[in-house]
Amino acid sequence: MTAPTPVRPRPESEISHWDFEADVVIAGYGIAGVTAAIEAARAGADVLVLERTGGWGGAASLAGGFVYLGGGTATQRACGFDDSPENMKTFMTAALGPGVDEAKIEAYCDGSVEHYDWLVDCGVTFKPSFWGEPAWEPPFDDGLMYSGGENAAPFHEIATPAPRGHVPQMSGKVTGEKGGGFMLMKPLVETAEALGVRAEYDVRIETLVTDTTGRVVGVIAKRYGEEIAVRARRGVVLAMGSFAYNEEMVESFAPRLIGRPGAAIEQHDGRAILMGQALGAAVAHMDATEVAFIADPQHMVRGIMVNGRGQRYIAEDTYPGRIGQATLQQNDNQAFLIIDEAGYEEGAAATSATPFMQQLQPKWVAETVEELEADMGLPAGTLTSTVEVYNRHAAEGRDPLLGKKPEWVKPIGTPIAAIDLRGHTLGFTLGGLKTTVDSEVLHVSGEPIPGLFAAGRCTSGVCAGGYASGTSLGDGSFFGRRAGVSAARAVPVAPASGHESAPATA
Repeated sequence: MTAPTPVRPRPESEISHWDFEADVVIAGYGIAGVTAAIEAARAGADVLVLERTGGWGGAASLAGGFVYLGGGTATQRACGFDDSPENMKTFMTAALGPGVDEAKIEAYCDGSVEHYDWLVDCGVTFKPSFWGEPAWEPPFDDGLMYSGGENAAPFHEIATPAPRGHVPQMSGKVTGEKGGGFMLMKPLVETAEALGVRAEYDVRIETLVTDTTGRVVGVIAKRYGEEIAVRARRGVVLAMGSFAYNEEMVESFAPRLIGRPGAAIEQHDGRAILMGQALGAAVAHMDATEVAFIADPQHMVRGIMVNGRGQRYIAEDTYPGRIGQATLQQNDNQAFLIIDEAGYEEGAAATSATPFMQQLQPKWVAETVEELEADMGLPAGTLTSTVEVYNRHAAEGRDPLLGKKPEWVKPIGTPIAAIDLRGHTLGFTLGGLKTTVDSEVLHVSGEPIPGLFAAGRCTSGVCAGGYASGTSLGDGSFFGRRAGVSAARAVPVAPASGHESAPATA
C-alpha cells in the first residue's frame, strides 16, 4: 500500500487551532512508541501517543517476542551461559553487517543488561529455561534460545557462542495471535498508563508541523477523515514501523521483497520515513532486509540445502533467517532440501513439539541420488557430486565445506527425497531514518533536526544487512527509551502568537 501524499511539512503559521497538545507527542504505539512514552513520562513530560489503529500493539504484539539481549543477563546466567558486552559486540558486528553503526552497537551491547533489568522492572517476565532445539522460536514458555546463528558457522569461531534470544513468558501461546510479543507489550502499556501517558486511537499521521526556524513543533493527522492538529511543546517521536507494505518504496529500495512482505503489518507503509525525508532527513541501509524462510529447522539440519544448480550454499544448522537471506539474495530464491527417509521421519517427530510449524512434504522421492537428480531436472552429476562430497566427510562426522556442527552431520542414505522450497521466503525491511545513539533524526548535513526523534523499524538501527531474531524488538525498545528521554529533555517552545492551544488534558 503506497503512503498517501502530501508529506511536506506544514508551516506552523497555517495552524489556527491545536486540537491536542503535549510536551512529547509519539506517533505509533508499538514497541518503540511505548518505551519512548514510559521514559518521557518518567522524565517528567506530559506524553500523548497517537496510534493509527484501534488499539496499542503494532507489529510487536503479533511477533514471536524475541528481544535480543546479552552481556550477562539474569536469564543467561540462570541457564548457565557466560556472556559479556565485548563478546556480544563481536558477534553483532560480524553478523549484522556489513556497515553496522558501531556507535549504536556499542551503546546497545554496553546497555543490554540494564535494558533487560528495565524490562523486568516494567513487568516483563523471562522464564529462566533454555530451548536448545533447532526452531524459529521456543514452542513452549522457555525464556532463552539461540536466535541468530551464534553457535553456528561462521560465527561460533568469531565470538564465543551465547544465546541471546529472550522470550517473554506466557502460557497457551498462539504464534501470530497471542505470543511472546503480546506479553512484552501488555506490561509495558500498563506501565505507561500508570505513569499518566495518554493515547488517542484511529489517528493517522499525515505530516509534520515546523516553525519558522525549521524546528518540528507538532503533527497533522486525520481521524475518521477529519484533520486534526497536535502540538508538541518539546518534541515529536516517530515510531511508525517499516516500509514493508509501501509497494513503491519496496520497488525503489528493496526490490527483492516485491510480492513477499511478511513479519510486518499493513500499517508499515513508510510514512514516517517519507515525512523525515521531506524535512531533509538522511536515511541508511534502505536495501537491507530480513528474510524469513518458511521451512522447518528440524528437517533442514537433518538434510542438505541445495540451490538451483544442485550445490550446497549454507550450513543447514544456522539461523533460519540467515538461510532465507542467502536463498533470496544470493541464490535467486532457488532452494531444495535433500533428505533421506530416516532424517525426514526424525525431523517430523521432533516437529510434533512445534504445532505451529507446517509439515512440508517431499516433491520428489527416489531410490538413488542419480534418479532424484534426473527427476528434479538437474544436469547430470551436479546433485550426485554434491551428495558424494558431503557423505564422504559426513562418514567422519565432519563438514569442512560449510561447517555444520558434527551433531547434525550424518551421511545421506536412501530412499532419498527433495522438498521444493523455491519461493518460500517472506521479508521485511531494515533500513530507515538515520538517527544518533540518542535517537535524534539526522539531517543530510549530519546535524540533528530540532524537535524530531525516531526509533524502531522506521529507523536504521543495529542491523545494517544481517539479522538476528530479537533485534527489532530489542533495538526498538532500547532506542525507543532514548527517544523518549531526548524528547522530554528538549527545550520547550512557546506557540506562535495568535494560535489557540488545546487544553493540556485534551
